[in-house]
Amino acid sequence: MPERQAQTGGDHDTVLALRLGPDDDVAVLTADATSGALVRVDRDVIRAIQDIARGHKIALRPIAAGDPVRKYGQIIGFATAMVSTGEHVHSHNLEFRTFARAHAPGTGAKTTGFVAESDRLSFDGIVRADGRVATRNYLGILPSVNCSATVARLIARHFSRPGVLDEFPGVDGIVALTHTGGCGMDGHGDGLEVLRRTLTGFARHPNFAGVVLVGLGCEDNQLDALTQAWSQPASTPIRVMTIQDEGGTTATVDKGIACLSEMLPEANAATRRPVPVSELVLGLQCGGSDSFSGITANPALGVAADLLVAQGGTAVLGETPEIYGAEHLLTYRASSPEVADKLLERIAWWESYTSANHGSMDNNPAPGNKAGGLTTILEKSLGAVAKGGSTDLVGVYGYAEPVTGRGLVFMDTPGYDPVSVTGMVAGGANIVCFTTGRGSAFGCKPVPSLKLSTNTPLFLRMGDDMDLNCGTIVDGEVSVEEMGRRIFHALVATASGSKTRSELLGLGDEEFAPWQIGAVM
Repeated sequence: MPERQAQTGGDHDTVLALRLGPDDDVAVLTADATSGALVRVDRDVIRAIQDIARGHKIALRPIAAGDPVRKYGQIIGFATAMVSTGEHVHSHNLEFRTFARAHAPGTGAKTTGFVAESDRLSFDGIVRADGRVATRNYLGILPSVNCSATVARLIARHFSRPGVLDEFPGVDGIVALTHTGGCGMDGHGDGLEVLRRTLTGFARHPNFAGVVLVGLGCEDNQLDALTQAWSQPASTPIRVMTIQDEGGTTATVDKGIACLSEMLPEANAATRRPVPVSELVLGLQCGGSDSFSGITANPALGVAADLLVAQGGTAVLGETPEIYGAEHLLTYRASSPEVADKLLERIAWWESYTSANHGSMDNNPAPGNKAGGLTTILEKSLGAVAKGGSTDLVGVYGYAEPVTGRGLVFMDTPGYDPVSVTGMVAGGANIVCFTTGRGSAFGCKPVPSLKLSTNTPLFLRMGDDMDLNCGTIVDGEVSVEEMGRRIFHALVATASGSKTRSELLGLGDEEFAPWQIGAVM
């Protein structure tokens, strides 16, 4: 890792840069470089021929127009013009192109090593009557449609008034998870199926001690159809009501308040006790990424995911558009040909989906990503996939499908953070780790979310939102492995009840965002 301070070299300060693969064409600057500055890359020194911002790429050698450009030892794009040594490499001279990846499904799979029983760790979890393990203890209000969202909000507002929940310190809160769907959609299409799967997953989530479902009455997402196939745990009380049947807004709000008031004493009786860390299902998310995401926070989170898997736990990698260009690194570790094929089928679906909507997979990097040094989706994906650590990929799940396997699994979710995490939580994630390089304000009730900063300037600027600073890796203070261990121990503490920054700030009520697929009619 580079030294913390730039060193003086001749007429200019020497700026340090990171070469992430031995044959890479570019390196990542750890500080701003002015034109003429000397840049030290390992034992080599080159001169910047223009101003280049921290986190951006500098060319290590001449690159001919049309040639592939490599970072992490992988192709991140193709030069659109001749690039000279010391030149800034970014959107003005690097472009996305499709190309065939070298897939070798399963050849990198290995039997995951588990720690001995005597070394298995525990956390203080809440065990429901049917054996499901929770990390938090909420009561929830789920509207079937946007038309009942205001009623859900009014019910929750009653319990947010000062003093109302003082008698129930064991309850983390009452949250209304509203959304914009539920009607104006094909009654037999994928969109309605995904919404129902998402609501079902939240209703049975162990972090909810009880749930009230609120509908309007005439929507496409009929509550009878939603609940008729449910096999929800008998130990979780679920109350169902519609505004039209109850006699309007006021009557429905009053009934919702009464139902939740009845649930509060039993919910409050829940207590924590030691349970195996293997009961944790970790959602892996990155948002507001920068070029340091793939160097610090994401690989460190990958180490934490490996540690969790070694304990017998589960890590859920998602954001299919943000593994595009790096999917061969996952199929290489697939535990079976079927797992590899299922992942590649989802990649093909996304290519078709974006094309049908007149888009491209390379539309994914946001303006903030690019300002932070990321140029193409290929580059972004190579950094994002590091969150998945190094263990075998043992399963691939559709959006919001129940995650039943143990180990590293993949869920097909969009890259948009709230939509992605909503799917993971619906699938059973009971804790989330969220890495960010630009600064994302995020929470995901009823599940705690740890925020990991990829760089120290962000942590100093938005420390109120960040739980851990992984920028100390680039600062030379800590290794990726050590930071991964710190993240893992923070996960265990959080699962045991320690509050995250997002929870202390009250984030998480607005981030419930089921994936809307298909036409709104």
